[in-house]
Amino acid sequence: MSTKNRVFKSVFPGKYIQGEGVMGELPEIMKSFGEKKMILSSRSVKKNILMEHLDTFKSDGILVEEFGGECTEKEIDRLRNLVLINRIDVLAGTGGGKVIDTAKIVADMTNIPVIIVPTIASTDAPVSGCGVIYSETGVFKSVYYLKMNPQVVIVDVRVIANAPVRFLVSGMGDALSTWFEARSCERTQSMNACDGYSTQAGLSLAKLCYDTLLTYGSMAKMACENKLITPALHRIVEANTLLSGIGFESSGLATAHAVHNGLSALPETHDYFHGEKVAFGVLTGLHLTDASPAEMETVYKFCEEVGLPTTLKELGVVNLNTENLMKVAVKACEPQESIHHEAGEITPEKVLFAMMAADKMGNYRKYHG
Repeated sequence: MSTKNRVFKSVFPGKYIQGEGVMGELPEIMKSFGEKKMILSSRSVKKNILMEHLDTFKSDGILVEEFGGECTEKEIDRLRNLVLINRIDVLAGTGGGKVIDTAKIVADMTNIPVIIVPTIASTDAPVSGCGVIYSETGVFKSVYYLKMNPQVVIVDVRVIANAPVRFLVSGMGDALSTWFEARSCERTQSMNACDGYSTQAGLSLAKLCYDTLLTYGSMAKMACENKLITPALHRIVEANTLLSGIGFESSGLATAHAVHNGLSALPETHDYFHGEKVAFGVLTGLHLTDASPAEMETVYKFCEEVGLPTTLKELGVVNLNTENLMKVAVKACEPQESIHHEAGEITPEKVLFAMMAADKMGNYRKYHG
């Protein structure tokens, strides 16, 4: 296909720092961006992780604000007003994906730099230039696109290693989608999340993300279960965060994230993590796009080894009647959804059948080996 009049785009965070104990660098890094500083943190992160740094934050004049619990328009407005009233120059977000997304959106709206300090490696949100907004009841509403990606991302592997292993595994589910969705967008020449076409860098990092998961996923899970910091854990933390973040944003999304958004229509899935639902979306995408049996074997086996869901029951969906699942399929096929980056005409009925096929194969493998 001709490249005439096509613009290739990739986006990256300004700086990515990963290591042991690097959270301690946060005050000095914030100081380089401004005098009025604020950290947005969940209550649990403030109590269990930031506590040892609170005296330092206080002496450096850093305001620590607790997150309301959901990335909603109401919470964004509350924090935006707080930033403006206190004339904050730089905002840091510490915690999981929803805290991070909220901090990014608030900083973008108020035109100040944002520093992201994830305390779990459960999504690629830390490095991305977008955030997901939910309703007050936790249903996906929209994606907010920032003017720029975060200025700095600080990933303290010591903190990640001490978090529950389910977070790391969920991050692998999110990262698992990166290559398959990038590949679909490349095949159909669909635009990526930054209104351009994928660069070679974006595609290469997406493929490296997938290869890293297959090679080091099980070892990293074992390390995290035992709170060990190993080279395998470092590689998976980087895959879940940096490689997946750059890969998805620079190369594009397709079925997996659309199915995730569709699953949010079922209240019973709300207690399950983003990456867990995305992983089932990957399996759905394999059935939807006629993936080879060998590729299906590889992906199902990986999910089973690390503990990602391969059935709808593992996402809390026990009512598998057609009417219930069609709600998911219809939402996944809304006009703005990335599932339309797949080849051919995508309909709710096709997605419904693909979800059911993914679920049936997952169940069959559990009981027949």
